[in-house]
Order: sequence, then C-alpha cells, then structure tokens
Amino acid sequence: MAKSAQGFPPVVDANIETLILGSFPGTASLDKQQYYGHPQNQFWRLVGAVIGEPLPEMSYELRKQTLLKHQIGLWDVIEACQRDGSLDADIRNARHNEYARVTGIAKKLRRVCFNGKTAARKEAEFKSLGYATLVLPSSSPAYTLAFEFKLELWSKIGLPVVGAAS
Repeated sequence: MAKSAQGFPPVVDANIETLILGSFPGTASLDKQQYYGHPQNQFWRLVGAVIGEPLPEMSYELRKQTLLKHQIGLWDVIEACQRDGSLDADIRNARHNEYARVTGIAKKLRRVCFNGKTAARKEAEFKSLGYATLVLPSSSPAYTLAFEFKLELWSKIGLPVVGAAS
C-alpha cells in the first residue's frame, strides 16, 4: 500500500517575481524536511549557477533566504498524495495546492517555472492567468540529461520577463 505524504509550505514573499514549481518531494526530501533534499538532485546546483550564488554550500535556511533575495519562490503543484518511493509516476490520489496561497502574497509574480513534466501539467492554468511560463528539464537524478544541458535551459530563469501579468 502506498504511503500518505504531505508536502511543504511555499517559500514565498511579496517580492518574488519567479515561482519554481516542482511536483512533490521525494522520500529523501521528506525525510530531511527540505525541498530537493536528495544529494544527487541538481536543483540547488542549477539555480545557484543561474543566480551566481553557492547554494549547495549553504545551510537549507540560507538557501531559501537567498532564493527570496533573488525574487525566486519555491513550491510544489501537489500538496499531498500517496506514493511508494520517489518517482512521479507512482503518485496516487494527489491533492493539488491552492495557488491563491501564493498569488495572493506574491503580487509581483510574473513567471512560473515548472521543474519537470509532472509539474508542467499545470502550465496551461498559469498561462491562462497571464503569467509567463517556462518548462524546465527535471532536476531529479532520475532524469539523466547531462548537467550542462539542463543548465542551458535553466539559465532562462534569469532572463527578464516581458509582457506577463503582475
């Protein structure tokens, strides 16, 4: 029987302009109670390279503060689900987050980025609200695209957003 799990609260404030949405924390992240807590997940390395900060070397709390300093928020599309293991394909009975929790706070939000294809299933919803969107290759170690190719696409997070909702 699949285990029931609860996701994490959003990492947001009133100044974020970009929100990165993942799918749901894997078992290593749930165990550590940290976004992207698996040591082979490339999220912190990718975002650190984009914003020019040594995120992998920082404490978890400082990582979150640094994201906010760069006007980047972090959350998942799924609030709770049942799953054995960490693969998105094994997610069952997903309950999705209520995005108004973030959009009500983040009045400067202009771009929503999706970390992988499972999260990207919500792209049309955010486009319909007027946000610029960007689907990124998953930072998961299960997605074996070379770091350099992932970074090339993740670098688009740092580009200015033109003509999106605010």
